[in-house]
Amino acid sequence: MVRLWFSMTVLFLVVSNVTAAERPLVVVTEAARNVHAAGFVFDGHNDLPWELRESAGGSFDKADIALGVPKFHTDIPRLRAGNVGAQFWAAYVPVETSKESRSFTMTLEQIEIIRTMVRRYPEVFEFAKTADDVRRIQKAGKIASLIGVEGGHSIEDSLDKLRHLRELGVGYMTLTHSDTLSWADSATDEAKHNGLTKFGKEVVLEMNRLGMLVDLSHVSPDTMRDALETTHAPIIFSHSSARAIADHPRNVPDDVLALTKQNGGVVMVNFYSGFIHPESAKRRANMFQVNRDLHAKFPKEADYQKARKRFDAENPIETGTVQDVVDHIDHIVKVAGIDHVGLGSDFDGITKTPRQLDDVSMYPFITQEMLTRGYKPEHIHQLMSGNILRVMQRAEEVARKLAPKK
Repeated sequence: MVRLWFSMTVLFLVVSNVTAAERPLVVVTEAARNVHAAGFVFDGHNDLPWELRESAGGSFDKADIALGVPKFHTDIPRLRAGNVGAQFWAAYVPVETSKESRSFTMTLEQIEIIRTMVRRYPEVFEFAKTADDVRRIQKAGKIASLIGVEGGHSIEDSLDKLRHLRELGVGYMTLTHSDTLSWADSATDEAKHNGLTKFGKEVVLEMNRLGMLVDLSHVSPDTMRDALETTHAPIIFSHSSARAIADHPRNVPDDVLALTKQNGGVVMVNFYSGFIHPESAKRRANMFQVNRDLHAKFPKEADYQKARKRFDAENPIETGTVQDVVDHIDHIVKVAGIDHVGLGSDFDGITKTPRQLDDVSMYPFITQEMLTRGYKPEHIHQLMSGNILRVMQRAEEVARKLAPKK
């Protein structure tokens, strides 16, 4: 183990000084394919439901993912090629919907899109609510499908609505999205509470009682710390990376990585180039404020989308590589340990992906790069699925302990 830590540390120092352009393409060997096939990928965050709503009106007739949809990052043939055995599908709605009190209703619509997908492709997908469900469904050759609500604005300051989401099978809720709420500070907006308010802590504790995972992606460092101090169950970061590697507010500071280790939680690494590539993270540090400004200037969604595309074209970022993603994995392992890292791609919710991580078929490139850096197969399987399954199981145990005595 000492030799493993030493070799990974030295290698990290070497690769961190190599530019993306100089990094060689990763070639997936037969040995890596065998290691990858021996386990399965359990990804923490995929935005296919919102992409389907935006691009195809929520219709699987217009975008039949069984046949392949090249404009998406995700479809069934590529999920199979990437050996995805479980997926948290994001029930995301824009935070702007809260201004019109539409967040909860639209979240229900997004959940229905996920339910429709599972019903339409029953030979491929099956709903899971527990860790044991995931294992059973994956062993049966299907993709265990879970729901994550991306942003506490979806509950509209109501614990009853939170409970209703759990009844519908929601497995986690991200406490905030891009904007600070009345009860929690976001990482990418002005802080108003120095973390969580009293109600925010009640939300965390109610999620513990319900068995919902508390997701700390998108929240401010103070909110992270407050939630970690409040929760009785392990937390997750469903799609965040390491701030020490790429200094973006969406990433996790080292002191919080250490607290996550103490808590038993897991940081599931995001693939967005603007979060994982160091120079790109600097260029995208204010991206959420840019979005707010553009929304204010262009209230019509079509006009906003055109303006955002212009901004991206005028402010290009480096793509980065699969090695950049594994740099984040290395750092989280260094600070928090191999037990506390996973994958949360953010596919179909991001506009630029690293080289060799273009879509859901390409997870084997991560397996290869980790083997190259000296990780053992069992460590790779922990990252791919074992750690999030452990966190889920522990959260279920906490919920049983907090259940009212009969």
